[in-house]
Order: sequence, then C-alpha cells, then structure tokens
Amino acid sequence: MSAPVVEAELQAWVDGCLPAARRAAVDAYLALHPDEAARLQAYRQQNAALRARYNPVLDEAVPAALTALPHGKLWHAARAMVAANGPWRHVATLALTLAGGAAGWWLHDVAPGAAPAAQELASAQHASRSPLPSRSPSPAPAIPSAASASGPARLASADVPPSADEQALARSAAVAHAVYSPEQRHPVEVGADQQQHLVTWLSKRLGAPLHPPQLGALGYELIGGRLLPGQSGPVAQFMYDNAGGRRLTLYVSTEQRHNRTTAFRFAQEGKVGVFYWIDGRYGYALSGALDKAALARLADAVYAQLEPPG
Repeated sequence: MSAPVVEAELQAWVDGCLPAARRAAVDAYLALHPDEAARLQAYRQQNAALRARYNPVLDEAVPAALTALPHGKLWHAARAMVAANGPWRHVATLALTLAGGAAGWWLHDVAPGAAPAAQELASAQHASRSPLPSRSPSPAPAIPSAASASGPARLASADVPPSADEQALARSAAVAHAVYSPEQRHPVEVGADQQQHLVTWLSKRLGAPLHPPQLGALGYELIGGRLLPGQSGPVAQFMYDNAGGRRLTLYVSTEQRHNRTTAFRFAQEGKVGVFYWIDGRYGYALSGALDKAALARLADAVYAQLEPPG
C-alpha cells in the first residue's frame, strides 16, 4: 500500500518537481479528487500567467524613488502585500523572494484596498530608474566561537566592507525569513517528519549534499524546509522553532561567485537579525527575531556542525 498523498507532494506536482516514484500515486489521487485537481491546475495556470507577465521586468533596475524609501518602510510595504488576499499575495511573495540581492523587481497597479504602505511602494515605481545602491550590513559584536579560530566563526573586521555577494546573501535570507516564518498552515514545503526526503530533494536541487544542523540542545527543533528561487539558481531554507513558537531559518545558497571563506557578519533587517558567512562557493545565513547574543550562539552551533558540501 502506497503512502498517503500529502500537500507538499501536491505543491511539487504543481511546480513540476514531484519525484518520479510518486507521480502515479499523485495522479491517481487527483483522478479520484476532481476538486483538488482543479485547484492544482489553477495554481499552474496562475504560475504561468505570473511568469508571462513579470519575468520581463524582474531584471529591470530599481527606480530611484523606490530606493529612496526608508528600508524599513519598503520592507513593511511589501510584507503588507504578502499579507493581503488575492493574487497580489503571490506576486509580492515572488518579488520579496527575488528582491534580496539586486531588488530587480517592479510592482504594477496595486490591488484596491491595499495597505497605505503598499500604495506608496507601488507609486514609487513610476519614477525614473537607477541601480540599487549598496547598503552595508552593520558589523557584528564579538561572539565566542566553538569552531576553529581560523574558520568563519571568527568575526569579520568592521574595517572590511562586505562584498556584493555577502550583502545579497544577508538580504535574501532576511526576506525569506520574513515571508515564510509567520506562516502557520504551510511554513515549509516538506516537514521534518519526512526529513530524509527533504534532505534528498534539496541536495539534488542544489547539487550538493545538505544536512540540516541539530539545534535541540539550544531549544530549537527542525520543522522542515523548502526550495526557493535565488539570483541564478535554487536555494534551500530550513526552518526551526522552539517551545514558545519562535522561529529560526537557515538559508543555504550555492551562488557565491568567488570561492573563498569569510568570517561571521551580522545584519539587522527590522526585527530580523542575520548572522551569515561564506564557505567556498556556499553561503549560509541564520535569521531570527532574537537578540544578537542569542542568535550568535545559535549561528556558532550551526557552523560547528556544517561541512562544506562536496
């Protein structure tokens, strides 16, 4: 008897990434549940429509009026659109996810009834365009390290500005955390109860063996993970929570253009703190609404368990 079909598999079917071994079971399930089949087909049509309409503008330069908005206001404006009902929720989520590094996206014609911050965000797109200026994350405080003194757990010098890759990594991780960590019904695509499937799936998509760190000793347990679009390929997000419902996300990217190793850096995006580092061509970022010292301890524990993917 085959395993029951779960929502994560239905979403994988929509995205065209369902493992071949499960296709027959999912197809049989949909044949018996026409309402579900119609729902998933509508998702596919919506995805196709979004790609057709917005792919051409995702690489456009960000308008000067948009970059002039205070970063916190820009953040909350896009988050307001994610929280809204209707198709603009999906558009804003796509934009937030892809905007981390270069923010090369536009929002056209805000839906009626959108929050004032979202209206301001949309109106800014009508101004002249200019490249997004670099914004350096703030330096991190000193933290104790359980790892080698020569590894990334050393603190980066405040005198050395972060590279463009590092800034993109921190921004993308913070955006992904802000978008998905509040979700109650679908915070992850694949739950921790299917951890082996999760690890196999994400490792295959990123082309590197991934192993989510265990943070139970610090009070955080793995919820699961998801695949996200990056600047030039897929990235992985693992999500954790504690007994109080506070969530952490570990963002893993294979998009670092320069094969090198960096020390820890810290960025603050609103209430979300991010400790991040690069190891070879792989970038790691741990995000959470925690104080710096608590997040530093967790980041150090993560680094101590990670090995560079082969």
